Amino acid sequence: MVLKIFADQTSLGQAAATQAAAAIRRAIAQHKRARVIAATGTSQIDFLEALTKADAIDWQRVEIFHLDEYVGLPITHPASFRKYLLERLIQTTGSTHYHFLDGDAPDPLEVSQRIGAKLVAAPIDVAFVGIGENGHLAFNDPPADFETEQPYLIVTLDEACRRQQVGEGWFHDLSEVPRQAISMSVRQILKAKEIVAVVPETRKARAVKACLEGAITPLSPASILRTHANTTVYLDRGSASLLSEPERLSS
Repeated sequence: MVLKIFADQTSLGQAAATQAAAAIRRAIAQHKRARVIAATGTSQIDFLEALTKADAIDWQRVEIFHLDEYVGLPITHPASFRKYLLERLIQTTGSTHYHFLDGDAPDPLEVSQRIGAKLVAAPIDVAFVGIGENGHLAFNDPPADFETEQPYLIVTLDEACRRQQVGEGWFHDLSEVPRQAISMSVRQILKAKEIVAVVPETRKARAVKACLEGAITPLSPASILRTHANTTVYLDRGSASLLSEPERLSS
């Protein structure tokens, strides 16, 4: 794992996008296509904006999956991750090769299995992820399942995770936040050849410290990123503010 710390969220997003764009170009050059996992949420906005402006990416050769989606939430809802990706990635780049998790479908399990089969059909070149305020990775809240090989799971969201969604402004109050979601599994995320973790803001500082300096444990789900040989974690001063040894971690 490599740790990189920047002054603010904007410079963090630009630097992470530079690495992500390079990974996409490299995959296209080697395999004629790139297979990508995209994250959502307020923490990813600057990063995705910078990525979609990157030069020399043939987005028609990029196949896009996403990490997670709420169960029972229509694509028209402001918090829908499908809506988020359509507006901030798909429509912006003109990409036509993407696989959405329809959490509003009658059978979310069937959706998870069908999209999961497409996901595992070939290696993933690069995964973009974040870290939640409770340390979650995708919607794998603590204690996360570190063992399952299923590509996607139907998970129950804990209260801390649901409160984060309210705090970020996606919902008016806790009662509006769905209690379940389709989430990519931890082991599936780790199968990506390269992982770019974009984690800005002071509100993530406690989770960052637990995941980067504490034990690797299902109680701090994103701590598992430290076991991946090609992961880069991008922080800003706020999210890195509680780290005791940033120099050692970033070596």
